[in-house]
Amino acid sequence: MSIKHRISEILEPESKGDIYCRGFNIFIIALIILNVFAVALETVQGISENYSQSFKIFELFSMLVFSLEYVLRIWTAVVKEEYQHPVTGRLRYMVTPAAIIDVIVILPFYLPFFLNVDLRFLRVLRLLRLFALFKMARYSHSMHLLRGVLKETKEELLIVLGIVIGMLFFASGVIYLFEHQAQPEQFSSIFASMWWAVSTMTTVGYGDVYPITTLGKIFGGFVSILGLGTFGLPVGIIAYGFVDTLQKQKSRPIPCPHCGNIIESTIERRQNRP
Repeated sequence: MSIKHRISEILEPESKGDIYCRGFNIFIIALIILNVFAVALETVQGISENYSQSFKIFELFSMLVFSLEYVLRIWTAVVKEEYQHPVTGRLRYMVTPAAIIDVIVILPFYLPFFLNVDLRFLRVLRLLRLFALFKMARYSHSMHLLRGVLKETKEELLIVLGIVIGMLFFASGVIYLFEHQAQPEQFSSIFASMWWAVSTMTTVGYGDVYPITTLGKIFGGFVSILGLGTFGLPVGIIAYGFVDTLQKQKSRPIPCPHCGNIIESTIERRQNRP
C-alpha cells in the first residue's frame, strides 16, 4: 500500500482501519470539541483577558492541524474513484460541502495575513471556527446515517416543504384580510403578516403581534392547531427513514468468511443466538 493510500485510509472515518485510524478520529473529534468550547470561553471578558495568550497558542495549534488535514485530504482525494484526475478531481473535491466547511474553519486564521482586517470584524469572523462542529459529521456514524436518511427522504421532505410554504402564504394572506384595517401597522402587508404566521404555526407565539378582531382570533386558533400537524410531518418522515434504514442494516446479509456465500442475515444471527 502506498503512502497516499495509507493516509487516505487513516483520514476516512468510514474505513474499518486500525489503531491509527481510530486514534486519529478520536484526536480530531476531541480537538473540534475543544475549539467549540474555546470560542465560547473567549466571549467571557474576564477569561478572555486573563488567558488570551493561551487561547492564541491553542488556536495556532488547532488551525495548523486542521490546515494539514485539509491539505492531506486534497492530496489523497485522487485515491477515490470519483476524484481520480489529478487536477479536475481535486478541484471537484474542493467544492464538496465537507471541503468547504474545512476552508471556512481555517479561513479566519489566515485572512489577517493577507488583508488589513478591522479588529471588530475579526472577532466576528473568528466565530466561524464554530463551523468545526460540522466537521464532526465526517467522523460520526450517526451523522452519516442521518445524511443517508435525508438523501433517501429528500422527495418527501421537498413535498412537505412546499406544503409548509403554501400554508405560510395562506395564513399570512387570510390574517392580512382580517387584521389589516384594525392593525394597519402590524399587518401592513402579506409579507409583514408572515412573522405572525411563522410564530403561530410553530406554536412559539411571541405575543408581539396578535389578532384583535373576532375573525382573526378564530383563524389564529385554527392556524395554531394546523401548524402542529404541518410542522410535525418532517419529523415523522425523518423518524420513519431512520427506522427503515436501521431495519435494512440489521437485515443485511452476512457473507461466509471462507467462501463468500451468503449464510444468514444479521437478524437471523441474533434470533439463532441461545
